[in-house]
Amino acid sequence: MAYLMLDADRLPALPPATPAAVPAIDDQPAARLTGLEWSVVALARKDALSSLRRPGRMASALGALFRQPHNPMLADERLEALRRIAVFAWHYGYTIPSAELTRFLNAGFSPAQYELMTDSIGVARRKTMGARR
Repeated sequence: MAYLMLDADRLPALPPATPAAVPAIDDQPAARLTGLEWSVVALARKDALSSLRRPGRMASALGALFRQPHNPMLADERLEALRRIAVFAWHYGYTIPSAELTRFLNAGFSPAQYELMTDSIGVARRKTMGARR
């Protein structure tokens, strides 16, 4: 048979919690994207998955010959990493290739910014799906 001591006076005193022992919620900055970054996410909604591949020499030559639409790739590597991951998120939701996530994080974005963007795209996708029904 087990015995449970319920007398609080007999329990050993615990040291009081110090501010250093308790992580503060406000220490981490809120995840945010700039207006330019949000516009890249919005424009990525219309980009096809084929926009993620670099055109080959033949495709470039035919594009120059027949004046095909411009290449949607961005010159800024950071914004291009954002565009690429946003295209995947618009098409596949939260299923993002790990190489693209690594590229996104190496471009200087945080995991919190990734979650903010994908959650925002997820809400927009659900609204679009609900409107189709």
